[in-house]
Amino acid sequence: MSNQNLSVPYRIPMLVVAFICLAFGIGSGLLRLGWNFPLPSTNLVAFHGPLMVCGFLGTVISLERAVAIGRRRAYVGPLSAALGGLALIIGLPWHVGMILLTLSSVILSIATALILVRQHALFNLILLLGSLSWLLGNLLWLVGFGIPQVAPWWVGFLVLTIAGERLELSRFLPPSLISKIAFMLIVTLFLIGTVSATLSNNLNVQIISAALLALAIWLLRQDVARHTIKQKGLTRFIAVCLISGYVWMLVGSLVGLLSPHLIPSSSYDAFLHAIFVGFVFSMIFGHAPIIFPAIARVKVPYHPTFYLPLIVLHVSLIVRIAGDLLQNQHSRSIGGALNAIALLLFLLSTVRTVIRSKRQRT
Repeated sequence: MSNQNLSVPYRIPMLVVAFICLAFGIGSGLLRLGWNFPLPSTNLVAFHGPLMVCGFLGTVISLERAVAIGRRRAYVGPLSAALGGLALIIGLPWHVGMILLTLSSVILSIATALILVRQHALFNLILLLGSLSWLLGNLLWLVGFGIPQVAPWWVGFLVLTIAGERLELSRFLPPSLISKIAFMLIVTLFLIGTVSATLSNNLNVQIISAALLALAIWLLRQDVARHTIKQKGLTRFIAVCLISGYVWMLVGSLVGLLSPHLIPSSSYDAFLHAIFVGFVFSMIFGHAPIIFPAIARVKVPYHPTFYLPLIVLHVSLIVRIAGDLLQNQHSRSIGGALNAIALLLFLLSTVRTVIRSKRQRT
């Protein structure tokens, strides 16, 4: 690691702000579902998606990338994302927060492009396409596009970033040339779908959904997780998280294919939360024991209780998506509350494991 890297005490505040954005993002989501969650302003309800995707995930992904690059100037990206999320929370004019979040996506895209220049690899190209998707989504929101039109680009940001990182790890079990060509065709189809969805008047996600279906099948077939699930401990837990995440991507793609014109409070909610919560947070649960030690230099030893928040997450999504598709508001609200409980259990489990590890070392 370069000695130009930012020391850990300066990284922690950005990580803390990321989790503050997560907390307010969850709270605004619960308020939208009818729960009486205390927020400083009901205006935060409109920022549920931006706080979750940009404030929380944007900060964490930018911070992880900055740590990997090892240069202090790279930390301007996660710092901008954290400050942008805070600006939305404290009630500054929304464009202030959005400009900061857009700046963060610009820096992330530049940093990822420089990595691609240094190392010409397919996974780095996919990571760059993910960063550019975040940038394009932010720019569209900044110029006045609605969240439903921006959401496909934010889906692209997270899906392509995760797919790129999994592709990087596939070097231990390299895919064939035909598989790589198929992967690039799927990514191309997805990007065509995001453009189509943004330009359509009724948010047609059929092309995106077809690409997500193909990508989920590709990852299930190619990811090393299908082999590591036979092992034990943390290795098996990560594999379970990955495979269950791919299953939720399949579910989201099927919702989009069967309901190409997403219906508010029904298929729209089911499609986005199958991807953003089911797929993305399954990945976060699995990678947390690796990500947090890299960022904060704390050990997160595996413990079987890690499965508890993962199980609650899956149960909550089944309840929520069933409520969405059956248009049962009560089931949808219960599922949303269980989503929040799953994330809280994940945080508590991670903190408890870190504290226990420190006590054992002491």
